[in-house]
Amino acid sequence: MPNNSIRLTLILGSLAVCGVLLFQSFWLIETWSIKNDEFDSIVIKSLREVAVKIADINQTELPKSNLIQKRSSSYAVNVNSAIDANILEDFLVRTFDEASLNTAFEYAVYDCVNNELEYKNYCNLNAGQESYERTDNLPTFDHLIYYFVISFPKRSSYLINDLRTNIMFSIISVFAVLLFMYAIWVILKQQKATDLQKDFINNMTHEFKTPISSIKIASDVIINNEDVKSDARISQYAAIIKDQNDRLNNQVEKVLNIARLEKDKFKLNLESIDLVEFVKKIMSLEKLKFDETNGFLSFSTNEEAVLIKADKLHLTNVLSNILDNAVKYCDKKPDVLFELTTNNKKVFLSIKDNGIGIEKDNQKKLFNKFYRVSTGNVHNVKGFGLGLYYVKNICDAHGWKIDVKSKIGEGTQFIIEMEKEKN
Repeated sequence: MPNNSIRLTLILGSLAVCGVLLFQSFWLIETWSIKNDEFDSIVIKSLREVAVKIADINQTELPKSNLIQKRSSSYAVNVNSAIDANILEDFLVRTFDEASLNTAFEYAVYDCVNNELEYKNYCNLNAGQESYERTDNLPTFDHLIYYFVISFPKRSSYLINDLRTNIMFSIISVFAVLLFMYAIWVILKQQKATDLQKDFINNMTHEFKTPISSIKIASDVIINNEDVKSDARISQYAAIIKDQNDRLNNQVEKVLNIARLEKDKFKLNLESIDLVEFVKKIMSLEKLKFDETNGFLSFSTNEEAVLIKADKLHLTNVLSNILDNAVKYCDKKPDVLFELTTNNKKVFLSIKDNGIGIEKDNQKKLFNKFYRVSTGNVHNVKGFGLGLYYVKNICDAHGWKIDVKSKIGEGTQFIIEMEKEKN
């Protein structure tokens, strides 16, 4: 993946992570606030019902305003009449149970004679909650005479338990975020290692250029030497040196070309090309390769001239790479057919061989970097798996489309779709 794509992915991913965390925090805070308000509403409604029941028993009227007052987490209920603590507790337990308010509460009854909260008790309506020691910090309300005070010491744990599903989803989200951050760290670490590896390979490949050039010059001198020509054995060795040096040079050039492609350091030198004449020229250049294998190379078209805009060097490499594969992946005499057809705007160049063919599953990966079709764990043909990756990148750079059709035992066909040169 290119560095720019990785940076963009990391930036977008980081923004998404921040967005998820902010949304999750806002959602939890809002949900807590809503549940807190719901708790207050249920408590106030229940306490109002209790006050009405006490007033009915005492046959008194409740105050028209400020029946229930809240201070901090405590509620004071003004009933304007004496309160029987046992009856009050029974009413509270029943009313809270009917409202499904299953949490512990602490209450106290105000004694107006002694001017203090006198009768105090703690009730736990939820057997699952931990026990709680009664406290003496319930507030008094100086302007009230007959009232009782109630508080919920387990209110927070009750609300948290009510929000357990939301909290669980939040924990999962945080875990996912941490996992993503770890993935980012791994990606950055691997990218750094990949960059170092690429730099090493590119530098090493560049270092090969000088000895390759020296070997080429030396082998040419040896081959052309009259004394060497007269010795068949030495001539054969010299030819082997030259062939293997050329092969090594081709592989080095492929690596360097791929490096330039990936760093976007190459520029297409577009020029007007007659594709008919160009294919014929390629065929003449590749003729020796096919002659050595007793192969056939042919061209079929009804066009006299077809003009396209292309980089001559890269187009030469594209066709040469495809022809190389046609020869290498053939278990008989190679037979390759160039076929050129056109319509109003498009040019279709087909290169069809009679090779071993490619399985359908492998065709999808054919243009991947370093991918090579193999049998089991053995690669029958030597190479780096860069040729078709280079072909695909050059076609993409030109805005061309390339497609592959193949059947095992019947050969492979590459079809390059190009734009005609506009007049």
